[in-house]
Order: sequence, then C-alpha cells, then structure tokens
Amino acid sequence: MDLTQAQIQFVDTNGLRLAYRRMGSGPALILLHGFPQNGLCWETVAPELAQDFDVIVPDLRGYGESDAPQDTCPDHSTYSKREMAKDIIGLMDALNISTARVLGHDRGGRVAYRLALDHVDRVSSLGIIEIVPTGDFWDHWSADLALKAYHWTYLAQPYPFPERMIGADPVAFLDWTLRDWTKAKSLSVFSEPALESYRAQISDPKRLHAMCADYRSGASFDRAADNVSKANGDKLACPLKFLWATGGFPAQTGNPAALWQKWASNLEDTSCDSGHFVMEENPQAVLECFQPFFCVA
Repeated sequence: MDLTQAQIQFVDTNGLRLAYRRMGSGPALILLHGFPQNGLCWETVAPELAQDFDVIVPDLRGYGESDAPQDTCPDHSTYSKREMAKDIIGLMDALNISTARVLGHDRGGRVAYRLALDHVDRVSSLGIIEIVPTGDFWDHWSADLALKAYHWTYLAQPYPFPERMIGADPVAFLDWTLRDWTKAKSLSVFSEPALESYRAQISDPKRLHAMCADYRSGASFDRAADNVSKANGDKLACPLKFLWATGGFPAQTGNPAALWQKWASNLEDTSCDSGHFVMEENPQAVLECFQPFFCVA
C-alpha cells in the first residue's frame, strides 16, 4: 500500500483532533515525523515496515491534517514535546495499544524520547533518527553549528516576527530548507505528493504559527524539561537505536552517540551516508537499521 493513498483517520485526544494513517499488521510501530514535514515523510519506508508491523503514522499537533491550536501559554507548553507525547498516548489508548515500538525523526524524535521518559511502560523500544537530546544540542553549539541550525533561534523568536517574515513567501522558505538540508542540495528525493502537502502546510498561517511555536518550546519548555530529567538522573528504560547522518545535524556535535549514552543504558548507534532527511535520501539505511531492531524488541 502507498502511504499517500492510505485513508486519513482521526481521533480526539488531549483536547484536539489528531490525524493518522495506518497500514500493515503485527506489533504496533508508531512513526513520528519532524519539521517542516508531516507523516508523509515516511512514505518510502512505511510500506516495507508494514510487512512486519502495524504501522501507525500520525501528524503531530500543528502539522499535516491534525489540529493546530494557538500557542497561548507563556511557557510555550502547548507545543512542548511533553504535550505532544500525551497526544500519542491518547492515540494509543483510542486504538487499544498498550505498548508500542516508536521511531521518530527530527522533532518527532524529540516527542519520541519524551514519550519514553514520561510514559515508561508504554514504549517497548525506541528508534531515533537525526537528533540528540534538546538540552544537549543547545549546550554543544559552536559557530559552525549555529550557522547550520540557524532555524533553532530564528523560529523561536517572539510571535509574530518569524511568522510574518516566512509568511511573505512560505513556499520559498520551505523549498530552501528542504533542499539545503539534503546532501545533494536537491528536492528530487521528495515525492510530488509530499512536496505539495508540505507546501500547503506551511502556507497555512495556523500551521506556520504551530511550527514556530514548536521551536519556541524547544528553546524554553523542552530545554528546561531535559535539564530537569538530566539532573534527576532519568534514563530511558527501553532499548534505544540511534541513526545519524554524516551530513546531518548531530554529526556537528562531534560525538552524537556519546550524548545519548548519558540517557540510555541500552544503546546502539550507527551512521549512514545522507543529509538530514534520511528516510527520503537513504531509505535502505533506515530499513537496515530499524527493521531487525524492532523485530527482536
């Protein structure tokens, strides 16, 4: 089955309506997307994973077809990864899923590890693609990393500055971002249906606001939550498999696996030849990394 043709379903959870697609059968595997994408970023790998798993692909709050509430909380908790994790718990409850394997890329990876930390008994194994923990990433900034990850500070600026600037030409901003973060500096790795969806998404003022709010939370609420977890000595109880790209963001920190070792007692890591969008640029690396990992979990 083609993920772009899968029926979009909805569930009411945590005060909003969350959209998701579902395919395959077997143990539950939840795939969480990142910025500036939505669930369609999994379109190449989801059908392969669905041969072994009940694959559930939600759009995070603010993205895709899910609701995009206004970021009205001064601490930006509306778009915190803790709140997004509660959305996923509500989705699991609605689908009668007690525990799941979870794989997250980019912002979805941040939701995934917060989900595993806050709801220990609901995640049996955790896969992370192309991130290190939020607090650690902030702590390892250099001039080179600041130039590469400029969007972390730009999108986190107070409302409505980035919304107004990006809103003047949202598609140009999106295409630049997608192209620049690939190894080949090309949009050719993205399918036309996915690109059309991403362009429509960022052109919606509510969803553009949600994306900025996502990063405002990353610079404040999420960073503080990580620091508290670290101070408490919190560790992931489930096995963690970490995939990072040689041309991506975590590689800029020097030793990304070492940052995860502080958070995980059971950690495997591997790198691959790719830019940031590994599922589209090197889908085989994703499947080789995670299909056996989740099969034995």
